[in-house]
Formats: sequence, structure tokens, C-alpha cells
Amino acid sequence: MTRQRFDQLLRAQREYEERVRTRASTPALAALAEGPPPSLELVIAEAPAAPFPPTAAAPAAAPVEPAAPTAPTIAGGALGQLLAFAAEQRASDLHLHAGMPVRLRIHGDFRPLPGAAISPEESRQLLAEVLTPAQREAVERNGQVDFAYTLAGVGRFRANVYRQQRGWDGVFRVIPAEPPSLSDLGLPLDLARFANFHQGLVLITGPTGSGKSSTLAALVRIVNEERRDHIITIEDPVEFVHRSQRCVVNQRQVGAHTKSFSRALRAALREDPDVIVVGELRDLETISLALTAAETGHLVLATLHTQNAINTVNRLIGVFPAEQQSQIRTMVSESLRVITSQRLVARADGRGRVPALEIMIANKAVSNLIRENKTFQLRSVLQTGGSQGMRFLDQSLEELVKAGVIRREEAARHAEDPRRFSGRPVTSGSGSLTVAAAAAAVAPAPQRPAAS
Repeated sequence: MTRQRFDQLLRAQREYEERVRTRASTPALAALAEGPPPSLELVIAEAPAAPFPPTAAAPAAAPVEPAAPTAPTIAGGALGQLLAFAAEQRASDLHLHAGMPVRLRIHGDFRPLPGAAISPEESRQLLAEVLTPAQREAVERNGQVDFAYTLAGVGRFRANVYRQQRGWDGVFRVIPAEPPSLSDLGLPLDLARFANFHQGLVLITGPTGSGKSSTLAALVRIVNEERRDHIITIEDPVEFVHRSQRCVVNQRQVGAHTKSFSRALRAALREDPDVIVVGELRDLETISLALTAAETGHLVLATLHTQNAINTVNRLIGVFPAEQQSQIRTMVSESLRVITSQRLVARADGRGRVPALEIMIANKAVSNLIRENKTFQLRSVLQTGGSQGMRFLDQSLEELVKAGVIRREEAARHAEDPRRFSGRPVTSGSGSLTVAAAAAAVAPAPQRPAAS
């Protein structure tokens, strides 16, 4: 794909979007705003015959300035152009699969781009543009590699390149050049208080693609802007780049700067940190070290792949051998500060997604139930802890339905108890009501910005 051809495609797309905005703003012309966009044919330029053309090492992970809206600087060859296009379309991910058309994930929707499927050889050549020799060797030896890639003038991307039966594939997660704020993500501003703890364990949980990394980055941003501390992050790979402000921020990447999360955590305890950020609690050793760090006077912020707050507590304890679990329960009860579990839910107006949250704050009642191995009773504490800021995920979904922000069907897809959104009577704090009737009776609230 030539630069001239790519500019033509972008110009056509911008003109179409401008026509849609202009017509949609005038009632008489709103109907004319519908119709298919201009064909966006993505043509992969012919690549050299060699399977790996000479390429420079991927740029170092460093903060970059956002692209100018009128004349972005494009670098990185054909794949660089695709990544720039994905960022401009506000996609969360770009998928490059051998034998398939290029796809974008936009607001959770997995969309193929017009154009022919790319061949296995083309896929391998495109991915070679952003891989260093060491990374290419890792794919050949291990079958996959994780890395972060910076595209000048566009932004950063968290990438995974892997081999499968058809050839080489790559998935690129778009990362904004600057860490987001809570308001950027559509999150309640009172979550900022979770960055005020000076010791203990704060966990951001949820399934893959629920925005955990963005929420974690927003909390780190608050600490960086408001406190005078030493922050050490351990990530795989480094995603959001945090420039030191009031804090000193050191970001370490597994593979490039340390061999594992556990090794970096063990070393961090000797590096005089105030705040330790762990990209993911993956295994027993990492969880054990994180608990130790929280118990010895550090604030530990981390993510975990669990479905809700109660499952998170059970996971923290259950990963240990049975003979150690009594001691671990005590450690968790004393160190845990808060667990948030989140989902990104499609908006009713089609303008992106909004976060729905479950929040469990480790008050005295929560700590006692954890210590006494009565986690099954935590649900009742969550139900009665609304005055302290606690809530179930289903309660958050119900509030969004009543405000007209999301549809009942979408809420049911993410709910732990879909019956709450079936039109049957459900309980919501002060009494019994029918969700369908409440959603129809309440006027839609002003629309919140879509979550990143």
C-alpha cells in the first residue's frame, strides 16, 4: 500500500464521517445520513521474497506525542499504516490472521475490513516489520512472544505474535499515549480514594477485555500526581508509560528487565518502594510475594482474572496448599483493602461501552468473615454495605438500565443473576420493582463518555 493510496482512503473515510455528522444534526437530513461508507480496500503491498526482510529493532518503549489530527506522521511500513488506521478508528485491537481479512475490534464488536484475505507469507512479512531479531527468534523457538511497540506519531501497542496452523498471527492492543483518568474511562470519581491507602492490597479484577489495565493505570496516575512516593511497576509488557511527576516511577518489563513477576517482586522489596504495581497476579509465588509486600507496609495495586469479589478472595486463598490456607486467610484479612470487579457493557445508543462495577471494601466485617473461612457470607455484607460504597455488579447494571444507558438484554448478558433483568420483580435497595417498568418510566440521563 503506497502512502498516496493510504492518504486517499483516510480522506474518503473522514469526508464520509463528516457528512454523517452534518446530516444527522439536521432533522430534515437525518434520514440521508444512512448508507454504506465508501469502500475501504486495504491492499497489502508486495513484499520482498525473503521471509524476513531486514528490519530495524522495534523503537524503545518511550512516551510519544499524539498524532496531529490533520497530518499524522506514519511510520512502520504497511503494518504501521494499518495500526495508524486502527488508532484513528478508535479500535481497541487490530487482528492480523494468516488466511483471513484484517479485523478490528471496535467497542467490543469484531469487524472485518473490506478486502481480500492476507496470505500466510504476507502475514509473516507484515509482522516482521515490528519484530526485533530476538523477538523473531522467540517466535520460532517458543511459538509466541509478547512485546510493546511504539509507532512514532501514533501511539503504543501491546502486541502478541504467535504461530498457528495457517501461519503467523498478530494481535495489537491500542494503548493511548497518556495514562487515562477516571473520567476518561467513565468511572466514578470516588474510586480515587482507593489510591490514598499507604499500605495494603488493592485488586482490580474482571474477565479479559474488561478494562482492568486502564483502571489500574488511572489509579497509578492519581498516585503519581498527588503523592511523593517511589512507584515500581512490573508488567508484561509495559503498557501505559507513566512519566515521573511528584513520584519517581520505575517501570520494569518481564523478559526485557527481569525474568519473571516473582523475581521482580522479590527484588522490589529491597528497592525501597512505596507503591508496587503488578500487571497480573498469575501464580502462587507472585500472589504470596504480593501479600508479603502488602503486609510489610507497601501499597500493592494489582489485577486478577476473576469474575467477582467473592471469587477473588477464594482464588487468593485457594491457590495455596490446604495446610497453608489458615495462615493465608489471616494475611488476606489483614492486608486486603478493596476489590473491584468490572465489565464493559455496550451502550443503548451504540456510542461505545460503559463500565459496570462491583466493589467490596475490606471493613471489619469482611475481614472477620475471611479470617473465619465464611466467605459465603460476604454476599450479605455487600448487600448491606451501600453506605460505605459497596455494591454488587448486578446492582450497577440495574442502575444503568434504569438510567436508560444500557438495554436490559445487554445487562442480562453480563449479570450474575440474569433473572433480575427478565421483567420479573426484583429488589433494588428500597423495595421491589420491575426493571422493565422502571427503565421505561425514568427519563434517560445525560450520556456519559464511552469507556476506553
